[in-house]
Amino acid sequence: MVVVVRAMRRVRARLAAAARDDAGSSPVEFVLVGALLTVLTLGVLQFGLAVYVRNVVHDAAVEGAFHAALADTTLDEGAQRTRDIVSRTIGVEYATDVAVRESTSLGQETVQVRVAATLPLIGLLGASRSMEVTAHAPVESFD
Repeated sequence: MVVVVRAMRRVRARLAAAARDDAGSSPVEFVLVGALLTVLTLGVLQFGLAVYVRNVVHDAAVEGAFHAALADTTLDEGAQRTRDIVSRTIGVEYATDVAVRESTSLGQETVQVRVAATLPLIGLLGASRSMEVTAHAPVESFD
């Protein structure tokens, strides 16, 4: 029994000495903190890219709605303008689902442009048609 107690004390002493010795811990801490900061930075950049893509698609829908609402243009011209803006700014694959229709919003005739696009999750890759934006513009007339 005494031998076991002495052996346990020796093991505890060695573990305590090893715990006090921090040699070699700096590289491990650097890797752990560096990996965490890298993931955090990439996440912030990806979020910024997603917000940018959403804003571009929304602004293109607004521009297309106002263009289609002009008295001397058609709904197809507004849809084409929306596709052109999105294609030039982000890419052609983001401008595939553009729908334009006339509607009544708040008691007034309006043009509604709806764009369903890809929400970028990893770089510019993402789930298709997972982001949808809608824009309205009052219809202009010569009256």
